[in-house]
Amino acid sequence: MSSQHHYFPEINARTFNPMNDVAFKFIFGKEERKDITIAFLNAVLSPSLKHEIKDIVFQQTELAPENIEDKLTRLDVACTLDSGEQVDVEVQVMNYKNMQRRTLFYWAQMYLMSLKKGQDYRELKPAITINILAFELLPQDNPVSMYGIYNIETGDRLNDDLAIYFLEIPKFAKGPKKSVHEMTRMERWLAYFANQLSDQEREELAMSEAAIKEAMQAAQKFMNDTAERRSYINRQMAIMDYNSGIRSAREEGEKRGEKRGEKRGKCLVLRDLVTDGILPLSAAAQRAGMTEEAFRRETGL
Repeated sequence: MSSQHHYFPEINARTFNPMNDVAFKFIFGKEERKDITIAFLNAVLSPSLKHEIKDIVFQQTELAPENIEDKLTRLDVACTLDSGEQVDVEVQVMNYKNMQRRTLFYWAQMYLMSLKKGQDYRELKPAITINILAFELLPQDNPVSMYGIYNIETGDRLNDDLAIYFLEIPKFAKGPKKSVHEMTRMERWLAYFANQLSDQEREELAMSEAAIKEAMQAAQKFMNDTAERRSYINRQMAIMDYNSGIRSAREEGEKRGEKRGEKRGKCLVLRDLVTDGILPLSAAAQRAGMTEEAFRRETGL
């Protein structure tokens, strides 16, 4: 490990990554610092909850990882609000292209587990998932989005039991520049997670929100803990390794792109013939020199 540390950037207030899941759990998932979590949840949820959160109770979050993605990037801070809603905060630093279904899966687990054996459906508790993303995912420009269950014609909401939030940090970071005093409460938290402020702006941010100041102080405490610091570095290096692998794969793909492009172009033409009912799937796959299963994968049929 020591041979790897020399190229790892020095950890300080400017380089610290609040979205590192080890650090996030240390700051937002501890009983002694739940005031930070309450303030953050109020910033995100108050507009839709229509009331201030006064207290939370942290819930068990240590679930056995199902795959390497969970082991590397998934962190839950789960809690129940004083008004009864369940909340799961997820930090996602890498885009595995499965976020929409992944968040529904975790939401469904939380919703179902609120109903004890023998209870009536009326006992189900509303479930809220907040996804803090280190990548862009959704088509809209707004970095904060909320999804629920709505009538697509009238906009009528079925109920409040499902609410899934996305906080896309890169969209905020590249958006219009604002001074700290111009920012809303939500934008100040986005600025905290983006951590692209100058030293002076960072100080202003701390002064603007007591909970953000506490979060920064907790981060300093975290960095001064040898064991926590080591876990942080290991996680950051895993992220670096993943990103490096993605870049290498992209470069290799570009080298093969021309040949691949010709093959894919042919497949897409054949796909259109299939969807228009002109050519059977089996015949299209044969012309492409592929099995039917491979042809489906290639063309998205």
